[in-house]
Amino acid sequence: MPIIFATMSRVFFALMLAGSVFILMRGHNDPGGGFVGGLMAAAAFATLALTEGVGAVRRRLRIHPVVLLGTGLTIACLSGLPGLLSDASYLTHWWTSGAVHLGTATIFDIGVYLVVLGGVLCLVLRLYEEVAP
Repeated sequence: MPIIFATMSRVFFALMLAGSVFILMRGHNDPGGGFVGGLMAAAAFATLALTEGVGAVRRRLRIHPVVLLGTGLTIACLSGLPGLLSDASYLTHWWTSGAVHLGTATIFDIGVYLVVLGGVLCLVLRLYEEVAP
């Protein structure tokens, strides 16, 4: 592995994770959201796995990707329940009023983010384990 790529991968990792959170949080108003943010976060971990190995990624992640996937799916499904309380329509989102524009759509996006991150990491880490000598 080239020394420059190995050194810069840590910087890329931090920048890509910060960018993925930014994309996640702007997604309910502008292009982006949970899917694109989750892909970007998974790419950050994949870059780290390429340079430091799967073990380093698993230590840094601290949570198994399948747990991320299940947690995200639960969050996304539960975010639709408030709509059942207001007008008996699943996934009708509630919004806050004021300067901060947040709502249950943001919670749904966070769930999608975790599902995509966990699913892609399951695939990527498994593939990198197969390739490792």
